Amino acid sequence: MSTTKPGDATAAASVATVELKLEVVVIPVADVDRSKDFYAGLGWRLDADFAFDNGFRVVQFTPPGSPCSLQFGTKMTTAEPGTAQSTYLVVSDIEAAHDDLARLGVEVSEVFHPEDPGAQFQLDGTSGRASGPAPEHGTYSSFVTFADPDGNTWLVQEITARLPGRIDPSRTAYASVADLVSALRRAEAAHTEHEARIGARDEEWPTWYATYMAAEQAGTELPT
Repeated sequence: MSTTKPGDATAAASVATVELKLEVVVIPVADVDRSKDFYAGLGWRLDADFAFDNGFRVVQFTPPGSPCSLQFGTKMTTAEPGTAQSTYLVVSDIEAAHDDLARLGVEVSEVFHPEDPGAQFQLDGTSGRASGPAPEHGTYSSFVTFADPDGNTWLVQEITARLPGRIDPSRTAYASVADLVSALRRAEAAHTEHEARIGARDEEWPTWYATYMAAEQAGTELPT
């Protein structure tokens, strides 16, 4: 039995010596070729499709901008097809993500935000979900869901700013051009308010933008 207390998480992180990077998630499917066609249709990058004489086969896809990949195949898992539920995909613009999925022919839920805790994990159409994005697009609070042909479900979540401690403050990186553009637009809006407060043009706006964007990613105090 673990004796680690919730408050010990920060201390434990500080003494870790080996990086453990989540690289691949395996999902169970019934028809490998059908699943391959589905995920290829999403525009995800096909990294591998290896078949072996003993019946083992592994197919790997990577979503755009993701450091973690998806694998499925034969002789990979004893889990029943369709039992991988609510695997997260994170985006910076939930409405753009919804429109992209719909354009690709995916049966995707409407954009919603949970009124009841955990409603995002319930079946589409159940109570507790409010239509539309969260008020003021509150970070972590807007979702869409979709499923693959086996019923493995994906939970797409909008994150525009991270909670403190979620990102290494010494590292600032964006997964895609779209994410960087969204961050720049948020910085621009905040900087416009900053210039209104100081009543003058901020000649050091590049430094202000960079400080704002790095702090937003790290979840630290934003400049004003």
